[in-house]
Amino acid sequence: MKPVIKLFLITLFIGVISCNQGTTESQGEKSSSDIAIPVSGGQEKVNDNDSQKDIVKIAISSKDHTTLVAALTQADLVTSLSNAGPFTVFAPTNAAFDKLPAGTLEGLMKDDKKEDLQNILQYHVALGGLKAENFTDGQILGMANGDNVTINVKDGKVTLNNSAHIIATIQASNGIIHVIDGVLLPPPAKK
Repeated sequence: MKPVIKLFLITLFIGVISCNQGTTESQGEKSSSDIAIPVSGGQEKVNDNDSQKDIVKIAISSKDHTTLVAALTQADLVTSLSNAGPFTVFAPTNAAFDKLPAGTLEGLMKDDKKEDLQNILQYHVALGGLKAENFTDGQILGMANGDNVTINVKDGKVTLNNSAHIIATIQASNGIIHVIDGVLLPPPAKK
């Protein structure tokens, strides 16, 4: 039985060596040291100009969402929203952020307020790809921060928490973006 094992091991060793020799630079192929491998980052680091854009790439390309993109970056949520999802993102426009009381956004963009900013931004994200035409009046949505948003539908128009209206919808590769005209503020933390 021992000679059979030795023969098997020798054959395996020769096979491994011959496979490795088939991928050497002498045959014109690149070695692993010549291939650039990204060392950090998630899906947002993928450079793909042919496929449908994900939520973050769509937001980055929108002149009306520069404030949202800056907030997502400050809150370290870019990688999360670039992943597979699907997500439903209620994306406030720059004009929506401008409606906040003076100094609110600037205060949230400070490093010591990162958790508060994350909480507010996560209050704009629901899991799943939720289409506006499927929303019903009085529907409750669980948001990524653990709080709920109430949907109101009247005459075909969708409102969130009686304050922000869906003004456009964009399909992304990893979910749906509903552009809204107001910033949703989560309820105060329960003590």
